[in-house]
This record gives sequence, structure tokens and C-alpha cells, in this order.
Amino acid sequence: MKGPCKESTKNEDQEGEAVATAQAEALEAKNFWTEDSHFALETEGTHGLGEPIMSTVYLESCQARSVVPASCLLRQGSASELNLGHRGLGPQGAWALASMLTSNLYIKRLDLQDNGLCGAGAEALADVLCKNSIISDVDLSENQIGAAGLQALCAALALNPAVQKMRLGGNRLEEKAAQHLAALLLLHTGLKSLDLSYNQLNDVAGEILGPALAENTGLTELNLRWNHLRGLGAIAFAKGLEANIFLKVLDISHNGFGDSGASAIGEALKANNVLEELNMR
Repeated sequence: MKGPCKESTKNEDQEGEAVATAQAEALEAKNFWTEDSHFALETEGTHGLGEPIMSTVYLESCQARSVVPASCLLRQGSASELNLGHRGLGPQGAWALASMLTSNLYIKRLDLQDNGLCGAGAEALADVLCKNSIISDVDLSENQIGAAGLQALCAALALNPAVQKMRLGGNRLEEKAAQHLAALLLLHTGLKSLDLSYNQLNDVAGEILGPALAENTGLTELNLRWNHLRGLGAIAFAKGLEANIFLKVLDISHNGFGDSGASAIGEALKANNVLEELNMR
């Protein structure tokens, strides 16, 4: 009879420890939120009137979504650049951040590379870009946003001419994404620099992007290195370059253009006297 009683006592002890641990964590979280909320409010005397409010909104959004706030963001003040790269924010963290960025009046450059934002996180940032006309430089590289996330971003950028530089490298963008990119190139004349490197844009994508590049009147720098532009796609892209009169820097290295693609680029350069830098390694 002693064996089962001892086992029962052991289970009760473990359950008690688990409850105590949970209570301790809950208390710690409560103290954390309270302390950070006080910190946000205490900054009212040293920063602009809107900053404590934005910090509080951010904290409340983080708490509602059960994500840990980025402390550096709470100390952001009126700095024009926000670097949150490699912090594992995830989609929920992006939505929490969006609550603050929507009304931010200071941040012009936003670095969110390598945060696992995925499509949902990209949609959160797209919502920000629909409403914020201050941000002009965005780095969303290595976030696996996919075609759905890109579609949301392109739709937002079409409404926001303030964004001049966008980095979307390493986001698993395939030929489905090319349609959204083409629409962006046709509509957004304020975008000056676009990085699409290390994606999976193939020959079909090249056939879609070529005509859009021919009509684009804003881009001065385009990075497409390490994609799969080849065959007919490479030729179509080259024809687009031939008609473009604004692009100054182009990187199409590591794509497999081959002899036919290289020949098409050569013909394009006979007509294009605007391009200043070309990388075809």
C-alpha cells in the first residue's frame, strides 16, 4: 500500500511545482509589462508627445498577441532608422510592430531581414505601408514571404510613392510572384531600387518581367542575381532592358543566361545608352 501512496504524493508534488512555476511566470510577465509600460510613459518628458503613446500601443499589442517586445524599439525615440534584423519576430511580432509603425513619424529606414515573417507578417507590413508615408527604405529579405505576401506588399506600394528602396532577396519568390512584380513596375514610379536576389524567378518570370521593365519609369537600380532567368525568359528580359531609359545599375549574375541570353543583352546595350553598371558573372 505504501508504493501507490508514495507515487501519488510524488505526482502531487510535481503538480504543485508546475502550478508554482506557472504562477511565478505569470507574476514575472505582469511585472515585465508593468515596468515597460512605466518606462514608456516616463519617456514623455524626454521625447515627443506621441512617442510614449506609440510605445504603450506597442506594448499592449505585444501583450495581446503573447509576443516579447523588442526593447530597442521602446528606446527608439526619434531615430530615423529601426534595425530589428535577425530577431525572430515571426508573423505575430510583425503585427504587434505594425500597431506602432502605422502612426510613426520618425522612422524612414526599416530593417526586418531574417525574421520569419512569412506571408502573414508581410501582410502586416503592407498594412503599415498603406498608411505610413514616412518610411522610404524597407529591408524584408530572407523572410519567406512567398507570392501571397508579395501580392499584399505590391498592392500597398502601388498606393505609397514614398518608398524608394525595397529589398526582397531570399524570399522564395517564384513565377507566380512575377505577375505582382510586373504590376508594381508598371504602377510605382517612386521606387528607385529593388533587390530580388536569391529567389526562384525562372524563364517564365523573365517573360513577364521583361515587358514591365520596358515600361518602368522609376527604377535606377535592379538586383536579380542568383535567380533562374534563362532561355526565352532571358531574351525577353534583355528586350525589356533595351527599351528601358532609366535603369543605371543592373545585376543579373548567376542566372544562366547562356549564349542566347548574352547575345540578347549585347543587342540591348547597342540601343541602351543609359545603363552605367552591369554584372553578368
